[in-house]
Amino acid sequence: MTIQIHDLRFVPLIEEADVRLRVEAMGKELQEKLGDKNPLFISILSGAFVFAADLFRAFESPCEIGFVKLASYAGTRSTGEVQTVMGLSKNLEGRHLVVVEDIIDTGRTLHYFLEHLQAQKPASVTTITFLRKPDALEFPVQVDMVGFDIENKFVVGYGLDYDDIGRNIKGIYVLETN
Repeated sequence: MTIQIHDLRFVPLIEEADVRLRVEAMGKELQEKLGDKNPLFISILSGAFVFAADLFRAFESPCEIGFVKLASYAGTRSTGEVQTVMGLSKNLEGRHLVVVEDIIDTGRTLHYFLEHLQAQKPASVTTITFLRKPDALEFPVQVDMVGFDIENKFVVGYGLDYDDIGRNIKGIYVLETN
């Protein structure tokens, strides 16, 4: 099924059922790693909120969640700059953090954010991304868990958008090429 968002057409890449199964498996893996540590999940807004909510629910031990808003995209392209639009108000020193990202392409956003977090002396930082584009990486970032590696193509759905539309699509759709 093809979908239209604004002026672009997208085709299915990852089905909703595959998304659900992978996120549940990631939650179980994270549970085994951090189950007794009361981690603080940090969701990078806006794209990661859907993934973070599902991952958070799959974690069955005490935990907290917080949100930061970092911006680096305009339309279908990265602007090359990362801006903190909204930050955390919690003390992170000595905490076990789980940074939840929707997608890593160049790695710029996560690289910037991890430098900021490390300065606050957490006990540990676990990085999780739903999607990663290995061929697009420009910044060295440690990613502890990846939902899916994909080609360096523009995608929408499951929290990812094209000019603020498409976040509510249940699977992942890729830009149609002719």
